[in-house]
Amino acid sequence: MKAYVGFVIFCFMATMSARAALPNVVVFLVDDLGYMDVGANNPNCFYDTPNIDRLAKSGMRFTDGYAANPVCSPTRYSLMTGKYPTRARATQFFGGKNRAEKFNPAPFNDNMPLDEITIAQALKAKGYATFYAGKWHLGESEEYYPQNRGFDVNIGGWKKGGPYTGGRYFAPFKNPEIKEESPDGEHLPARLVRETAGFIEQNKDNPFFAYLAFYSVHTPLMGRPDLEAKYKKKAAKISGDGFAEEEQVWPTNKPRNVRVLQKHAVYAAMVEAMDEAVGTVLQQLEDSGVADRTIVIFTSDNGGLSTSEGSPTSNLPLRGGKGWVYEGGIREPWIVRYPGVTRPNSISTEPICSIDLFPTVAAVAGADVKHEIDGINILPALKGGTLNRESLFWHYPHYANQGGFPGGAIREGDYKLVERYEDGQVHLYDLKQDIGEQNDLAAKYPEKVEQMRKRLHAWYESVDAQFLREKDGNAPWHP
Repeated sequence: MKAYVGFVIFCFMATMSARAALPNVVVFLVDDLGYMDVGANNPNCFYDTPNIDRLAKSGMRFTDGYAANPVCSPTRYSLMTGKYPTRARATQFFGGKNRAEKFNPAPFNDNMPLDEITIAQALKAKGYATFYAGKWHLGESEEYYPQNRGFDVNIGGWKKGGPYTGGRYFAPFKNPEIKEESPDGEHLPARLVRETAGFIEQNKDNPFFAYLAFYSVHTPLMGRPDLEAKYKKKAAKISGDGFAEEEQVWPTNKPRNVRVLQKHAVYAAMVEAMDEAVGTVLQQLEDSGVADRTIVIFTSDNGGLSTSEGSPTSNLPLRGGKGWVYEGGIREPWIVRYPGVTRPNSISTEPICSIDLFPTVAAVAGADVKHEIDGINILPALKGGTLNRESLFWHYPHYANQGGFPGGAIREGDYKLVERYEDGQVHLYDLKQDIGEQNDLAAKYPEKVEQMRKRLHAWYESVDAQFLREKDGNAPWHP
């Protein structure tokens, strides 16, 4: 009997020791934040992001990190599942109007299927406490919300793609998933980070997964008055209105204004407030004594908003922005701090994507992934090495609210092929030499175009990609 009791105690202690050895995970997901919107990526950035910059200096910054789609819901799906959103026909932002222009857009699904396994479910099965705060935008009804997709706690995640109820970015929020209303005037980033910090402190003795998905810096454009005043003074010192006509971006060659200077005071205030919130969470990790065993990941869901809805930011030298399959729409800030693995102030040029979050986090947590996913474990890159990846793919068969054309893309090495879905026209760019995608090499390298296009089309078939449909008797191109 004593031997049995001793064995039980040993097993219990071994289990507790194994759980204690599991790293915590904190994910920051910012909405509509462009690659050039943080100081770590842009020495001339108009916005002050000292906390994000310090995070980059304490970990690894990726120069070639991507979102799986140029708009929000599809990328959010990929972060949760490790899959390309095209597999679930989740190719447009959920709940939005699927506008027709020259042709009818492809049909799309606007709920994350209930049979998908999320990263929260995978970690919860390993004993993690799981927490979600902020924008969800992955389903129209409560059965699709975070609390029913593996998260123990959900603060503010529901069907809406922005803070469109109540005082919007200022309390009262009137968000049905913020059960206890904030004091009047509380700033939404402050409320979300207060909840996140509390969760960390409460769970500091057990492995936890905290996913903070800011509503910031998505429209409506609303900033804290003190920060707006700061940036209005700063913007007054920059000459010019910040706009230009960028004809080369638009498929119809119709001029459209695009922001070419960062000087929008309200947007800047939103960025800095988000950065402050990041700093509060990072400080809570220190105060709770868990910073040295917590993986911190920072990224965005699509490129900066530069071509519509106020055009608050500039992505230059990247071309386009949110809603475009050009680099401005899909290249994102990616920062990872993994204590004991990433070297401080290190940089990786390995291409990574939002599909890689699930397999990477699952691997470090020892969670078995027995179903098919598209992402890869980027641990070799975090250790300073390379990744065994041939291609990354994008598929956006819709007319973007921001003016972007329906199209797809493939990146292999330094080369990126862009394919337009209205007529099948293709463009080839060498991103190492031409990050702004201004020099089309398709005519110069026809064999490379053919090879990359063939692989892109094979991928379309493997994920059952949907394309533009006939309108007014006119049939669009089809691969």
